[in-house]
Amino acid sequence: MPRLCLVLGDQLSPSLSSLAAVDRGTDHVLMAELADEASYVRHHRKKIALIFAAMRHFAASLENDGHRVFYRRFDPESEVRSFSDAVRAHCAEHSIDDIVVTWPGEWRVLEQLRSLERDIGVPVHLLEDDRFVSTPKDFADWAQGRKTLRMEFFYREMRKRTGLLMDDGKPAGGQWNFDADNRRKWTGDPPASRPMRFTPDETTAEVLALVADRFDGFGEIEGFDFPVTRGQARRALAHFVEHALPWFGDFQDALPDDEDWLFHSRVSIGLNLGLLDPIEVCEAAAQAWRDGHAPINAVEGFIRQVIGWREFIRGIYWLKMPDYAEANFFANREDLPIWYWSGETGMRCLQRAIDATRRNAYAHHIQRLMVTGNFAMLLGVVPEQVSEWYLAVYADAFEWVELPNVVGMAMFADGGSFASKPYAASGKYIQRMGDHCANCRYKVGKRTEDDACPFNALYWDFLMRHEDRLAGNGRMTMMYRNVARLAPADKAAITRRANWIRANVESL
Repeated sequence: MPRLCLVLGDQLSPSLSSLAAVDRGTDHVLMAELADEASYVRHHRKKIALIFAAMRHFAASLENDGHRVFYRRFDPESEVRSFSDAVRAHCAEHSIDDIVVTWPGEWRVLEQLRSLERDIGVPVHLLEDDRFVSTPKDFADWAQGRKTLRMEFFYREMRKRTGLLMDDGKPAGGQWNFDADNRRKWTGDPPASRPMRFTPDETTAEVLALVADRFDGFGEIEGFDFPVTRGQARRALAHFVEHALPWFGDFQDALPDDEDWLFHSRVSIGLNLGLLDPIEVCEAAAQAWRDGHAPINAVEGFIRQVIGWREFIRGIYWLKMPDYAEANFFANREDLPIWYWSGETGMRCLQRAIDATRRNAYAHHIQRLMVTGNFAMLLGVVPEQVSEWYLAVYADAFEWVELPNVVGMAMFADGGSFASKPYAASGKYIQRMGDHCANCRYKVGKRTEDDACPFNALYWDFLMRHEDRLAGNGRMTMMYRNVARLAPADKAAITRRANWIRANVESL
């Protein structure tokens, strides 16, 4: 009897461990567009289209390579709605006696797969996902006995392991991290780049029509231009290295009012679907430095995001789940504002970030962390609601990468298991990094007046409300010295303004 290999929608890699474990032409490969997966959060319509289109192209490539592929297209009326349903139905129809699947990217899917063996009486073999530099066990071993988990030290281990930007055992350029050189405000020079665009082929066009007809959720479907094959993803990577990487480092934190992309790559989309391998991505960047095409601060900053932050975040996810999803260190109780879904707010930085998200299913890391994330933390939104929003709206968001970034970074909801302090900031940070404030109806130089930037009162109120939790944090010392300098009348005015903002947030 044939063996069954289940390939998930973010496992679109020809070198996938489960594919390597089956015989081409004999064993079965099952892929499925499932109603439960498309609807368990309000996924951006471009995200649904991206995954379905990439899956269909990947299935075709597997068939061309000699695999026996069984592909279920989206059918909202079908009783087959989940991975468990799909596997159960296939096993019953084809007398499968053995199942193999690569370790999934979400805890809930892992639980489904673990229950399959018990439910259908067929052995299920979970194989390591070797598309990463490290494994969850590697990370757990590294974390064992450490009082604090810091990405910087884990990143150095990844550099040593891979040899990327290493020179005789020492970091190239004489230091491990060039982040201090990567915080320039962009003023229009050099001209902004943008990711390579791809015209939908017949397969992708068919998916776009399906999504437009069947899904009425968040985000625009028009203008879909994502890479949906490995070949396209590799071209997109080469385009980024040639046209944007040289300036990526300098301006990676910039917040221009009129640019969606600046010098960012969208490479995370191909990486997280499996269309690209992290080492090939990093090698392409490293080669640009060796060739003198891109400076060390840009290349190191990019590589740090891929083999440092991405690997570290995945380790955190599997180390701390499932309870991690419910972390709420500040005991937040506020609901996520409805305008996070519409973008209809007078706060220019938030309006622009959400508008870009609605159009592109993408926003860069500073928009996510220091605009939408920072505001949600200062407002006191329930972390689970914030996590659900991020998972829904971004094309590169899968729970293993999204949830720790929200819980640990954007919301500090875990109390600092790996972030050394909350990433809390007033409107001054946003003003310093871009030009949103010049186009906003609120005044960044005011704190408690009716037209004051809401970030300002919320920031100081956040510090005052959580002083008992945060004052002992050494990195917060300067902030709390500033709080101590506030006059009682100023503190009272801040509290009144912050309370008014929370009560009237939908009208901001």
